[in-house]
Amino acid sequence: MTDGPRMKRVVIAGGGTAGWTVAAALAKTLGPLLDITLVESDEIGTVGVGESTIPTARRFHELVGVDESAFVAATKASFKLGILFEDWEQVGASYFHSFGITGRSNWLADFHHVWLHAREHGLATDFGDYCLEHRAALAGKFLGGKDAPLNYAYHLDATAYGRFLRRHAEALGVVRREGKIARVKLKPDDGFIEAIELESGEAIAGELFIDCTGFRGLLIEEALETGFEDWNHWLTTDRALAVQTEAVGSPPPFTRASAHHAGWRWRIPLQDRVGNGLVYDSEFLSDDEAHAIAAERIEGRFVTEPRIIRFRTGMRRKAWNRNCVAIGLTGGFVEPLESTSIHLIMIATIRLLQFFPFDGISPALVERYNDVSRRELEHIRDFIILHYHLNRREEPFWRRAAEMDIPPSLEARIGAFRERGHAWQDQDELFRLDSWVQVMLGQGLTPRSSHPFGRMIPDGDLEQSLAALSANIGEGVDRLPAHQDYIRQFAARA
Repeated sequence: MTDGPRMKRVVIAGGGTAGWTVAAALAKTLGPLLDITLVESDEIGTVGVGESTIPTARRFHELVGVDESAFVAATKASFKLGILFEDWEQVGASYFHSFGITGRSNWLADFHHVWLHAREHGLATDFGDYCLEHRAALAGKFLGGKDAPLNYAYHLDATAYGRFLRRHAEALGVVRREGKIARVKLKPDDGFIEAIELESGEAIAGELFIDCTGFRGLLIEEALETGFEDWNHWLTTDRALAVQTEAVGSPPPFTRASAHHAGWRWRIPLQDRVGNGLVYDSEFLSDDEAHAIAAERIEGRFVTEPRIIRFRTGMRRKAWNRNCVAIGLTGGFVEPLESTSIHLIMIATIRLLQFFPFDGISPALVERYNDVSRRELEHIRDFIILHYHLNRREEPFWRRAAEMDIPPSLEARIGAFRERGHAWQDQDELFRLDSWVQVMLGQGLTPRSSHPFGRMIPDGDLEQSLAALSANIGEGVDRLPAHQDYIRQFAARA
């Protein structure tokens, strides 16, 4: 059973990365079947600090027909193999969360079980030594392209990315309307959105509305009163100071996330500048103190004025309500850590394409869409909480994170890894087993035991096999060009 008319007119409220991502994907895949209008105002700025992606962005670009060389040139992008975490478990400790697969697993036991046994008996080196992306990143090496041996993502200028996607979408037939939204008109019989009215008086009608208006949620929240589920009791950071600086040295192929006494700060190297941010809990750090820390610790001359962004971590109670779908910050936000914001836009867009209601709204499909969206965000939420909860720092902010009650789903994961070294990736879950293992080990969680498979391998054979694996990876890294050299060559080809 479906409700409402056939869907042909799609209205996207809001531009920026979210709005133009949705527009480009709809136009590329379903364009001949739809009339797509995007409404945005030049007077309204975008958050524009989501300057880091994860490898899923590459597959999305292929879906919507984005050429990598054109994208890299337009957004001054550099390449990313993972994130270096500094001072998270305790001051002075660091670890690397890479995008690669570590070691070689089999159906009986994952690689980290073998490594845990070997490490305990002095037969193995550091866990990251068995991952190509890990070694390449810290060596400053990189090689991209379709046949590249590396799993990689991008650092990019988010504002330029929005403009790039706009050109791409408009070339595919998306119509842009300039103006501020003054009112959302609802149908009196069923409460569905009938049209959005601009300050100019123009009314833009549609059958399906995509809300990309940011944290405010002009359609999904202010008009439809969907409700918001707040996760601030688990993820208490609520502000970020963002500033761009001149580049200092060659850009490394990774993001840097450095903890401080009330949160953490990011450093994202682009081709010609660096994106910086200070994420913090306003209960433990004032805005003035955040400015002082930024001035003291951020390298390079400021090329923009530092600005404070206030946010709430959580999600809409329904990502799809009636004939409105919330995508991007409008639908939910799970902290800047681990660079999931752009991915969530892309995966929500793909899900919309799969569930597109051509024949009218299907309550069953809407329920399924919302269920998958919720689980996806909850999995990411748990992964982010993990970074804060597993720590041995002494400051009040960090002690509270270590001692707080955590979601039962995360408690079960930590317990399984602590007791038996068991980790997993569920269906509809973003972060792979490798990611969970790298972060749990990096945050100081050492399993009490592991799968006995490693004990079945003679010590000499195990040591020799691990040494050969590490040596092969080292030789592979040696053959890669320097990240900066690859960017220059790539730019020349582009």
